[in-house]
Amino acid sequence: MVGSATATLATLESLREYVLRSLCEQDALDPHQVQFLEHVLRRGPGIAGLMWEVRGPRRLRTQAIWAYSERRIYFYNSAGQRVGVVHLTAWP
Repeated sequence: MVGSATATLATLESLREYVLRSLCEQDALDPHQVQFLEHVLRRGPGIAGLMWEVRGPRRLRTQAIWAYSERRIYFYNSAGQRVGVVHLTAWP
């Protein structure tokens, strides 16, 4: 995942699967062999989005943040650099 793309992800499960697959592809990881964490991001009383993290071998960590109000998913590599943005045309 490098650059910008668009996606239609109508369910939360399809969103999770897309993020897991994309994060694993960055470092050629097997999605069945990594730890996949999800955190709710809050702003005030509401939910602002979700953050996912893939933990791989040798302390490798990559993240994705779904900014709900912006309808975008931001992808970050293990150095913390943004490597891609996906604009959602449909979302949960």
